[in-house]
Amino acid sequence: MGGLSTLFCFRASGGLSRKKLRNTAPSPGQISFHVQVSANPLSSCRNIIAPHEALPGPQVGIASTPDEKHTGYEPSPWGDFFIGYKPLQGSEEWMIVRVHELKEDVHMLFKNCNNATARMFLLDTLQHLGIDHHFEDRIDAVLTEIMDSAELSNSSSLQEVALRFRLLREHGYWVSPDVFNKFRADDGSFSKYLTNDPRGLLSLYNAAHLLAQGEPVLEEAITFAKHHLESMSGSLKSPLAEEVKRALHIPLPRTCKRAETLHYISEYEKEEGHDPILLELAKLDFNLLQHVHLKELRAITEWWKHFSGNIGLSYIRDRVVESYTWSYVLYYEKGYEFPRSIITKMIVLITTIDDTYDIHATIEECRKLRQAIQRWDEGAISVLPEYLKKLYIELLRTFKNIETEMPININFDIAYLKKAIQNNVTGYLQEAEWSHENHKPSFKEQINLTSVTIGTPTLCVCMAAGMDNMTMRQTLEWTSGVPGPVVAAAKIRRKCKGDVPSTVECYVNDHGVTGEVAITRIDTLLEVEWRTLSQARFENRAMLPALQRIIGLARSATFFYDNRNDSYTVSMHLHKTIERFFVKPI
Repeated sequence: MGGLSTLFCFRASGGLSRKKLRNTAPSPGQISFHVQVSANPLSSCRNIIAPHEALPGPQVGIASTPDEKHTGYEPSPWGDFFIGYKPLQGSEEWMIVRVHELKEDVHMLFKNCNNATARMFLLDTLQHLGIDHHFEDRIDAVLTEIMDSAELSNSSSLQEVALRFRLLREHGYWVSPDVFNKFRADDGSFSKYLTNDPRGLLSLYNAAHLLAQGEPVLEEAITFAKHHLESMSGSLKSPLAEEVKRALHIPLPRTCKRAETLHYISEYEKEEGHDPILLELAKLDFNLLQHVHLKELRAITEWWKHFSGNIGLSYIRDRVVESYTWSYVLYYEKGYEFPRSIITKMIVLITTIDDTYDIHATIEECRKLRQAIQRWDEGAISVLPEYLKKLYIELLRTFKNIETEMPININFDIAYLKKAIQNNVTGYLQEAEWSHENHKPSFKEQINLTSVTIGTPTLCVCMAAGMDNMTMRQTLEWTSGVPGPVVAAAKIRRKCKGDVPSTVECYVNDHGVTGEVAITRIDTLLEVEWRTLSQARFENRAMLPALQRIIGLARSATFFYDNRNDSYTVSMHLHKTIERFFVKPI
């Protein structure tokens, strides 16, 4: 726990307070809650709650004295690797020329498609391969076409109808779940003949996970498709078998897009009838982007060396590479260097401040740090203890440098980001006060507070830096107000982390139920948040570009916290994937 270990998830406050956790930390393997999680066919994070198991890593709490140190975090497995790393250089100029040629070939593929169905499948392949960002104008036209296509509306193919449903809903078009009525028997259940169509079932399963509130047909579709996909999974051939396995683990609309691209490029190559133009473009595009990301990793690692060296705090986690990886899965495309930079730096700053509140500062120091950050001027340095003065100076310097280094074509108002950080720290102090007072928050109190302290509102403000200048101010205003989709994304990320014993305790105390019942109900509440995000796509189309990034933030939780592993803090879980993202060309 601590930092991003608690940043995007339920924080241990109340019930088991920070100070109590510090002073009464259980030994490894000690039992806290004896509950078994009920299976939920709509759950989107696998094996995410097992409170009877001891959580990895150190326990957290307010330090009793300023001298109380914490050194429980593993050092970074990367160190200075990306500063000195020099990849084997191919001809980048040739690659750029070849990508341009292949993009023209893809435009011809769109033109040569005989019908809307063929263009729809081409669009889906482009998204899977991670090269759709090259064809946004073409994609908009295809979406309009498949929305209006009588051919697709009247299709008797489950795969086609479900794919159309998913693509349109993903892009903010309302499609009624009634389109699936043609596949239902007289008794209302899904027809048995569909059980012999694995691709259709997979398409249905993924599409149905874009359900909004009050859509029981899609709930039934998930249960039906899941049951039959599981029963046939052992007999499926590659690469379909791998696609089904991944979807059953995490449905496609809720998985990390960049991780899916890594899987799909290798699988697409095995598909009969795959298009060599698309495959070559996907590989070259990935490798060219890798060059961009390596340069950024070198720069951000050098920044971290100066930052961490200047503040000199031994108890904080060195996770700058993991922080950059988080920014990368939100904005991997070329042209988004600035959003990646500020997202990475904000994650590092929040982690540093959160570690200070969680595991080192006394309650008085917590109050003084919050006071200084609210003032936001160098004159506030005098109120801080010596070990926090350098941290505060670096916080102010980082923000000044962001303003100085901001590209001239980006009109990002950093005042919104300052306010978001101040709100974060105010939340950290509230949690510290609860702990100091031994206050047991209600379930609602904890949910409301952790919706701020998990850091998602701050990162949503950061992501506005990637919006068009025409809409950036509107996006900043909207995200700064912490609207429903931001709150939903925050709760999803916290849930996927899985360390929820104090939240379960709050729910048990409020409602007088068992721990098992509490977990089941909390699980259901988080499914509601996914539906909130789905519904927001077609309820507020004016904010759709920002909303898509917020949904990407929610989806990133299934990547960083898969199988209840905190892969941000215990970064060994991500080591091979980070290598594939940044070190190994395809």
